[in-house]
Amino acid sequence: MPVQPLSEAPVGRKVRLVAIDGGRELTRRLLSLGLCVGTEVEVLHHRGRAVVVGNAGNRVALGAGMADKVQAEVLD
Repeated sequence: MPVQPLSEAPVGRKVRLVAIDGGRELTRRLLSLGLCVGTEVEVLHHRGRAVVVGNAGNRVALGAGMADKVQAEVLD
């Protein structure tokens, strides 16, 4: 499957996070939210380029800057 920024992932689909195009601080912030490379999440909705994802019963909102730096692949 093609890799794309999380901000462009389709609503209602499950995606796997495959890369984080940011520094250590961004990686730590995402990890504190329960998101790391290999995590599967469902894209719940978009607000512009910002994204709300669901993971293990939790909802996490990522701003446009963070969502653009997280690369994801859509799962079947």
